[in-house]
Amino acid sequence: MFSRLFNSPWFFFGVAALLICVAVASQFQRADVEAPPGDVEDVLSLKEHKPYNVVFILIDTLRADRLSAYGYDRETSPNLEALAQRGVRFAQVESQSSWTKASMASLWTGLYPQRTGVIRFPHALPEDAVMPAEIFQEAGYRTGGVWRNGWVANNFGFSQGFDLYLRPTQSKSRADMRRFAPSSFSLSGTDLDVTISASEFVMGTSGEPFLLYLHYMDVHQYVYSDVSPVYGTDISDIYDSSIHWTDQNVGLVVEMLRVRGLLDDTWIIVASDHGEAFFEHGGEGHARNLYSEVQQVPLIIAPPVSLSPGLVVEERVANVDIWPTVLDLLGLPPLPDAQGQSLVPLIEAAAGLREVPEELVERPLFAQLDRTWGRATSDPDPMVSVMKKDFKMLHRFSEPDRNELYDRSVDPSEQTNLAGSEPKVQAELADEIKQFAKQGVVWDESFEVEIDELNAAQLRALGYVLPAAHQAVEGAKPVAPGVARKPKAWGEN
Repeated sequence: MFSRLFNSPWFFFGVAALLICVAVASQFQRADVEAPPGDVEDVLSLKEHKPYNVVFILIDTLRADRLSAYGYDRETSPNLEALAQRGVRFAQVESQSSWTKASMASLWTGLYPQRTGVIRFPHALPEDAVMPAEIFQEAGYRTGGVWRNGWVANNFGFSQGFDLYLRPTQSKSRADMRRFAPSSFSLSGTDLDVTISASEFVMGTSGEPFLLYLHYMDVHQYVYSDVSPVYGTDISDIYDSSIHWTDQNVGLVVEMLRVRGLLDDTWIIVASDHGEAFFEHGGEGHARNLYSEVQQVPLIIAPPVSLSPGLVVEERVANVDIWPTVLDLLGLPPLPDAQGQSLVPLIEAAAGLREVPEELVERPLFAQLDRTWGRATSDPDPMVSVMKKDFKMLHRFSEPDRNELYDRSVDPSEQTNLAGSEPKVQAELADEIKQFAKQGVVWDESFEVEIDELNAAQLRALGYVLPAAHQAVEGAKPVAPGVARKPKAWGEN
């Protein structure tokens, strides 16, 4: 069906129309995101009616505190702010890792990394993993995914349940684009390629309900357009400009839905896999630690009806909660074995319809990173963070006596280490981590896949250092593509 679409004159008309929208985008900051007015009770009753479309927008490497929707003093994200003002914004969201593949495996399955087994660079989700796209597919939805980050490529198991799952065709180089790549390599194309592919997919659904996943990468790559504000010339300023550029792409997606009469038939969810550090703790980038600058991410849910005003959920939540929440809102079956929980009760509480449920605010929230995830010959060096109430503890298993403890209620940027001064709190959180570390992979076995040279080159373009696929790595054990292997437990030789 999609091959016929590509040969259709309507395909070229749609792409041309979208490119015209891009030109128009240089003249405005914010798309029209209005939908029919309603209240939270109207939102919660939608699942009793017709199936609604879902557009899930993942903006890679986006930290929440750089968005105007989250109180940033620069207007980096007018379109995201417009969605938040007519939907639900979650003020405190914890990612489950600062490395994309581990984070996305948790986000899609509702499971922490310790349960997915996706912790190091060869790890992949097995076929036994049930993905949200499979649930949508079984419910009669058309499912499409468009991505530019190689860590969520098909070979790592992320394509399960998608009718169409692809890296978009690269458009011709544009003279108005500026790049500040985080490595000597450069990821080709721009997020506009994802936006154009989104339009192509929606045009091909022919009125059927759909799930569309868009994975934007230009914030990760510090790519921006001449039409974006010039905030300055250092790396942090350029990061802000790239957020504004990607926000304009979000505006184009919303405008495309509006023009096609789909805005009041579509849920729009915006999230991120992790944030980005700018030397708050001595380094720049991500996938190195679990401090707040790489773990605090946005979550905005805009329903097919417009709330006025939008709601803000202040309680701390996690990325593992995203799909349990969306599936609940749409009345679809839940993810099996999910550790994340539906946030619908918190939405109801924010609207004054019920009390805040203790089971959601008292639970611990975890994040996890193997600091040697990209080194084939190195032993695992796992670290875990746990958030409970106002406190967060960081624990590195190779240095068990050097815990870090922060009171996020007074120290949100995690600058004052309280380890040693709060023994009761530290003991409680240490016990939570101990119990967490005992958990095993949900599936009988986890998978490791061989990364070929093409995929390795694409990952290097993201700034990651990986061994060449054609070179033998001293001390590395050969792994055949798709061969299942149970991962070693922490501390196991």
